[in-house]
Amino acid sequence: MLLIITDYLQQFHSGFNVFHYLTFRAILGTLTALLISLWIGPGMIRRLSTYKIGQNVRNDGPETHLSKSGTPTMGGSLILVAVAISTLLWSDLDNRQVWIALVVTLLFGGIGFIDDYKKLMGGSSKGLSAKSKYLWQTIFGLGAAIYIYKTAQQPIETTLIVPFFKDVMIPLGIGFVVLAYLVIVGSSNAVNLTDGLDGLAILPTVMVAGALGIFAYATGHVNFSTYLGIPYIAGVGELVIFCGALVGSGLGFLWFNTYPAQVFMGDVGALALGAALGVTAVLVRQELVLVIMGGIFVMETVSVILQVASFKLTGRRIFRMAPLHHHFELKGWPEPRVIVRFWIITVVLVLIGLASLKIR
Repeated sequence: MLLIITDYLQQFHSGFNVFHYLTFRAILGTLTALLISLWIGPGMIRRLSTYKIGQNVRNDGPETHLSKSGTPTMGGSLILVAVAISTLLWSDLDNRQVWIALVVTLLFGGIGFIDDYKKLMGGSSKGLSAKSKYLWQTIFGLGAAIYIYKTAQQPIETTLIVPFFKDVMIPLGIGFVVLAYLVIVGSSNAVNLTDGLDGLAILPTVMVAGALGIFAYATGHVNFSTYLGIPYIAGVGELVIFCGALVGSGLGFLWFNTYPAQVFMGDVGALALGAALGVTAVLVRQELVLVIMGGIFVMETVSVILQVASFKLTGRRIFRMAPLHHHFELKGWPEPRVIVRFWIITVVLVLIGLASLKIR
């Protein structure tokens, strides 16, 4: 939006040309989202507390979580507001990739909002039924995958890029739709499963979003993509603004969500942020790198799958409790220890993912 205004002002002063630089707008987008989060956060938390929009803690969860009952939830709406405003302010609104990423994020946030609302109205930890939630995720995820496939402007946009191998690229054809759907919906649910401790999900999300922003910038830049030996995709560099907004809003939310949390993200934030990472990875053609960098999300999801499968097949549980972070809690790890160690693992995994830009 502001790019249109600066284009007009450029005729009066050449200094406004700086707004055409993606890096400059990415910085502004990040700072804008951060300031919006910090500005409206306290007021939102007070309102959530006033209207008693508090977390309903599961009775079968760790006993240490019972004291968190009543903590304001649905704080993820703060993230969505900051991301939307910042992205619309600093992005090129003629760019289709930006609109795809933003719309998918808000749609999945809508699913989470309804889920959270039903939990609050029902006075329990149960919201939307699993079938209803998955149905809407499928509709939006599959719709996004088909739209990206139909509007692809070059073959590389539907080709699977294998990290660390320069010339291994697999044309997917219609199979792209299946992969994109699985990545978007899978990522959304993976972040949601991880969001169980104060700050556990948000900082890994911030780190992965920041790394995906680097991939977006390099992929959308002719010179950098040629130098790094990665395919060039026109226009995808604009997603660095969207990723910057995710980083800024995530850090702003972490200010209030850090242990002990003043507010919880809720499904409105977790489902949206997971979908945002998934759709961004699809658009920059780095689905496999997302699996590496988001290893914590993958581990949490796999732990639930293994736990359920083992119990149904053998009647025994592999972990003391799933998702994985609860297992370590029940082993006696204090909550901050679990959180920080998961953060450290994410730093390492993100660095490995970024290394794939050069090691090819």
